[in-house]
Amino acid sequence: MNERKRTVKEPEEVVSSIVLPRVIHLVPMDNIGGFDVRPGFYETNGATAIPGGVNFTVYSHGATGIELLLFHREETEPFAVLPFPEHYRIGNVYSMIVFKLNIEEFEYAYRVDGPYEPERGLIFDKSKYLLDPYAKAVTGQSAWGKAPPHGQHYKARVVKDDFDWGNIRAPLIPMEDLIIYELHVRGFTKDPSSGVVHPGTFAGLMEKLPYLESLGINAVELMPIFEFDEMLDYREVNGEKLYNYWGYSTVSFFAPNTSYTASTEYNREGNELKRFIQACKQRGIEVYLDVVFNHTAEGNEMGPFFSFKGFDNSIYYLLTPEGYYYNFSGCGNTLNCNHPIVHQMILDCLRYWVTTYRVDGFRFDLASILGRDENGAPMVSPPLLQAMAFDPILGDVKLIAEAWDAGGLYQVGSFPAWNRWAEWNGRYRDDMRRYLKGDEGMAQAAALRLTGSKDIYSTAERRNASVNFLTCHDGFTLHDLYAYNAKHNERNGWNNTDGANDNNSWNCGAEGETDDPSVNQLRQRMVRNAFAVLMCSRGIPMFLAGDEFGNTQFGNNNAYCQDNITSWLDWSLLEKNQGLFRFFQYMIRFRQSHRVLRCDMSGGACGFPDVSFHGVAPWAERFGPQDRYVGVMFAGAERNVGPQIVYVAANSYWGELNAALPQLPASMRWEQVVDTWEEEQSAHWVENNCFTIGPRSVKVFVAK
Repeated sequence: MNERKRTVKEPEEVVSSIVLPRVIHLVPMDNIGGFDVRPGFYETNGATAIPGGVNFTVYSHGATGIELLLFHREETEPFAVLPFPEHYRIGNVYSMIVFKLNIEEFEYAYRVDGPYEPERGLIFDKSKYLLDPYAKAVTGQSAWGKAPPHGQHYKARVVKDDFDWGNIRAPLIPMEDLIIYELHVRGFTKDPSSGVVHPGTFAGLMEKLPYLESLGINAVELMPIFEFDEMLDYREVNGEKLYNYWGYSTVSFFAPNTSYTASTEYNREGNELKRFIQACKQRGIEVYLDVVFNHTAEGNEMGPFFSFKGFDNSIYYLLTPEGYYYNFSGCGNTLNCNHPIVHQMILDCLRYWVTTYRVDGFRFDLASILGRDENGAPMVSPPLLQAMAFDPILGDVKLIAEAWDAGGLYQVGSFPAWNRWAEWNGRYRDDMRRYLKGDEGMAQAAALRLTGSKDIYSTAERRNASVNFLTCHDGFTLHDLYAYNAKHNERNGWNNTDGANDNNSWNCGAEGETDDPSVNQLRQRMVRNAFAVLMCSRGIPMFLAGDEFGNTQFGNNNAYCQDNITSWLDWSLLEKNQGLFRFFQYMIRFRQSHRVLRCDMSGGACGFPDVSFHGVAPWAERFGPQDRYVGVMFAGAERNVGPQIVYVAANSYWGELNAALPQLPASMRWEQVVDTWEEEQSAHWVENNCFTIGPRSVKVFVAK
């Protein structure tokens, strides 16, 4: 009796977020394959190091049996096969602690047995080695561009999470104050022109942090960094190696891409990424991940079979009544996101990245898929999206939706939001591109986009929902937007049939690169126009890495497979286009110093409304189909600061125009602070409220 009381009161240990009583060692153990084992912790998915061993927990609804396979590091055949005893199963969860395992000496996978009835979506195959859906690190393809040895399979490692975050806190930047910078981890520093010691890696990003600070952005959005296998879609076209470079085909949702590290992090996978995120937070920069929960790398019936297909194919994927894969993603399969099992896995995953990696936000690729039911139909109140919006751990996290999918569902302005979700505003991109190149009838749409797209986001609660962008990874760079009339994707190997055809671009008179100084001057001005308008628009601005110094993809608008200078940033252009870079810095500082551009401060100032439209003469109610001049005035007042009034004049007409500014109170004057006709910016007073604006240019005025 006394002994029992003593063991019950034994102190507890906290290991990898699990509270583990020492009493586990006193429970009688079984012996399987020469290892001491006992039932594990059923509510802790994945593989977790505990005192004296490792806890393995995995689940399958349809399995009749599961085996744990242990491998020596980088070996293809297991040194031990441990079947889960039937009495180690509770419900559909199998859990087992294996004692005396050193996490640095093994890798693991599973084999799952069960029925094979493809017409019902059941395709269990005990011969397949399966990757743990909750794997925290994946082996088998850690070196970029190198196929794994013959017979190699994806396996997992146990990760020891002992990273010291110190007293770092999240920046918690208000949505309206964000300036988002989208980048590809490898492409950002891979080219030798980057000058970093560790090109193409998280460490390379760390080396470029002073540059990001000098640019002035306060949020970086990383294109997919979940483990993906660039070799899955490997092709050779005309002697060029083409990979799954972008990474939009997830292999493991809980594991960072090991090929993005400067050195192998055996059982410490993720530390290099954590150091980068920690350094960003120290500089007040938030880090967002571009996440892909709409499909996996397993593809359709012809695709590989390495994880979800083998655990519960009919649960993880949307299937037709005949057992085939619905393809709302355009990539072969579609995750069954609102099934309770998949729903829970996605929530677990997001919570993991927030708590373990301190991620500040997520951009959800093809997010409309997350709102489809098990038959593929859109839902009014999708349980998964609602759960994300109200989840306590995700309470301060930014949630950004790409509010469409490849199945034709387009939800910009109508994405289920609960006032928590922001959206990539595809209408901002399309309308502003058309206006800026001078299309007829676009002035009214441009004015609405400039002022926060209130026609789309009509309620006060959704004022910060619009993520405004003109460029992103998918499409032309900003330089190419004004250097090409048509896409040039021949190097992708699909006879230029891939990629979007509706680019709303204009080559300024010559297709591609040219030595004509007048064309190049116009192109630079068009880029300045675009960025000036973006920085003066209500909503959350986002732009593509390299746009600030004129990076080009040589007209390729779908560079998903180009692991070369097509997609890599050419940092030599930073020196060549220093004037453009300084303009980007200037406009970012201007936006940050004028809150009235970012949000409604008080409903107006000095008798002016919060937002007003103007033609070449002040006070226009609407713009006509022939108008190509748009004037927008923002007015507001802030306590202890006073009134802020900013007037944005955009002329997409090919001729010079004379215009007038609204009359200010007697104590104030207009000052011109931006003129994209000039490369370098200087301020000067406006006489008699009148000004001349050059062809295809933008001016900005401030009342002082």
